[in-house]
Amino acid sequence: MREPLGVERLLELDRQHVWHPYGPMPGRRDPLVVESASGVRLRLAEPVHGVRELVDGMASWWSALHGYNHPVLNEAARAQLDRMSHVMFGGLTHEPAVRLAARLVEITPEGLEHVFLADSGSVSVEVAVKMCLQYWRSSGRPEKRRLMTWRGGYHGDTWTPMSVCDPDGGMHSLWAGVLPEQVFADAPPAGFTAEEDPAYAAHLRELLERHAHELAAVIVEPVVQNAGGMRFHSPSYLRLLRRLCDEYDVLLVFDEIATGFGRTGALFAADHAGVTPDVMCVGKALTGGYLTMAAALCTSRVAEGISRGEVPVLAHGPTFMGNPLAAAVALASIDLLLGQDWQAEVKRIEAGLREGLAPAASLPGVRDVRVLGAIGAVELDRPLDAAGMAAATEAAVREGVWLRPFGQLVYTMPPFVTGDGDVGRICGAVRAAVEAGAGV
Repeated sequence: MREPLGVERLLELDRQHVWHPYGPMPGRRDPLVVESASGVRLRLAEPVHGVRELVDGMASWWSALHGYNHPVLNEAARAQLDRMSHVMFGGLTHEPAVRLAARLVEITPEGLEHVFLADSGSVSVEVAVKMCLQYWRSSGRPEKRRLMTWRGGYHGDTWTPMSVCDPDGGMHSLWAGVLPEQVFADAPPAGFTAEEDPAYAAHLRELLERHAHELAAVIVEPVVQNAGGMRFHSPSYLRLLRRLCDEYDVLLVFDEIATGFGRTGALFAADHAGVTPDVMCVGKALTGGYLTMAAALCTSRVAEGISRGEVPVLAHGPTFMGNPLAAAVALASIDLLLGQDWQAEVKRIEAGLREGLAPAASLPGVRDVRVLGAIGAVELDRPLDAAGMAAATEAAVREGVWLRPFGQLVYTMPPFVTGDGDVGRICGAVRAAVEAGAGV
């Protein structure tokens, strides 16, 4: 066993060699060093501002539903390791992947019958789009190759997903003129409980009617636009999109990578609307935050349409597709979630976030405070610059909480096992982060 690196040596090597998400190379600020994690707490290798443990208000980018070091998920991983950690999926199959696919079909909206297992959320979006494009090519309509979405969205950092992220305010505006040009509707009107806006409905209809001849699919994040700004919209717009896509013969894709597995208070955000998309992507919380895995599910119409084509196969095959270790843990995570009253837990967290974040509405520089399910967000009236984000993060750490503010937001999406006291602590840290970030 190798000798552990000291913190200073580890950070030295990190600065020299490690490129962190959305960061420069070399990095300008040292990251915090985590030595272990259990429950909802991250244990740091050494104290920072006198704090050694942080309550994780981010659930590791919304994936660790059950927290860390969970005995049920640990046992599922150990048991599968004793059988096999990986085997190629081309020409072979195995029980964990088959059972996972069947379980996903069982719990997702009715009509999604076929499952393509991918190795990340962004790749599942790539696969979903490929399914839609190939469906129309197989149907003799190759001109239907563009995508439509609404502004304010985020679908991942690989090539095609970048093209349907917000083209102006999003992080991928650098690639304007290089990415495929898609069709963008205005962002949906805000408010989960808001009435449907007839003018906006007419706007969506007009765009679909004008571009139907060239559209392969409409792709949206249902109910919550996540990394694009934590905006909530009415489920009525999902029902509207379903009707319009049927009317104008366009496929509908829901990106549930962030919203799936209970985060919004329904098992899947599509359930709020009672509709089934033609293709649906899931990821992040699929394995409870243990291993990377995602999936693109589709209807029989899409699968059979592809299979009727000149090229009757979906030519996509990640090396780690259907990884048995990830599939076994995903199955255990789903069973763990559905084997308890998860809705009550999400409602409990929602109530705690509403109460704890409400005082933030009166803080200087705050534009809005919003909560839905186990999601709480405070929106500022201007974006945080680098100094503001650093100050906000440091303020949360001083409160013993890990948050990662971005843009105009200080937000939290905690694990579902977060206790009431820790929810309150997270809310206090959000308020402190807002004050520090806005005051810079």
